[in-house]
Amino acid sequence: MKENLILNAFEGKNASVPLWLMRQAGRYLPEYQAIKKTQTLDDMFRTPEVASRVTLLPVELLGVDAAILFADILTLPSAMGFDVQFIDGKGPVIANPIESQSDLSRVGDLDGLSHVSETIKLVNKELPAHIPLIGFAGAPFTVASYLIKGRSALGFQAGARFAIEHPSAFHNLMQLLTRNTITYLNLQKEAGIKVFQLFDTWGGILRAEDYRTCVLPYVQDIFKSVDLPSIYFLKNCSHLLDDMEECGADFLSVCDTVEIGQHPVLNKTTKGVQGNLYNGLLYGDEKALRREVRKILTAARGHHKKYIFNLNHGIFPDISVDQVKVVIDEVHQFQWS
Repeated sequence: MKENLILNAFEGKNASVPLWLMRQAGRYLPEYQAIKKTQTLDDMFRTPEVASRVTLLPVELLGVDAAILFADILTLPSAMGFDVQFIDGKGPVIANPIESQSDLSRVGDLDGLSHVSETIKLVNKELPAHIPLIGFAGAPFTVASYLIKGRSALGFQAGARFAIEHPSAFHNLMQLLTRNTITYLNLQKEAGIKVFQLFDTWGGILRAEDYRTCVLPYVQDIFKSVDLPSIYFLKNCSHLLDDMEECGADFLSVCDTVEIGQHPVLNKTTKGVQGNLYNGLLYGDEKALRREVRKILTAARGHHKKYIFNLNHGIFPDISVDQVKVVIDEVHQFQWS
């Protein structure tokens, strides 16, 4: 019987290095593109038979060590009454964003997520026993950054601006998002996920003092309230690692602002570490790509008992599948112990 390498990593029993890749279920795969030609992205998310098929594709085609649910971090606010539209070339667009404090009165609790539960159940019927399904959600500040309409060219600084201008309203929103995120992740747990990752893509735009006020208490509540092996991904995290370590997750997923083996906070943590090949290196030649993968693996082996290989963020849509296979091959042949 094959070992569950991902779950072994949470116990510090790495016999070899487990690997999954952010955005592995998606747009760089020709098989995904063929499905995408026939329906909208929103329809794909909401149709369990399609979403489960997309979730399973990288397991079948690439041999990764975990599946990750095919969904979006804005699945949750769409179930709270926000009109989320996925527009090709523009990404997600909120048709009814929060523009003032009064807009919070129309934000509600969750409704209409049965398609997520059904997708998880369908995936688990097909997954090999040694391959876990990873669920996920967006962290409250990151989700709020999409929901709050910006008024300047700074884009996702809009969330930080709203927190400064309307602190009471901001924290009310964060409390609601936190409560709903806990409900959403526990729904995924009940349906059958084995691990979850909390994506905090925009938390890293904050200075440490504001992160401790606007982000950390809410992610701590989430990790305390969802009893599953957990991973916290924070983009642009090098200046926040001291605080990030207090998040309550089992694993810290770090971006390319952190060099594994060189950061004093990361080197002393007893938590697991996930990461962190720069996704742009997938455009390079095979020899250089293999060298960079080995560099990260060697550094991780020297400093971390619990380790999962991943990218610094998601796979770009125009990356060659062959390049992804190179990374997977190099990780799987690495001698961890």
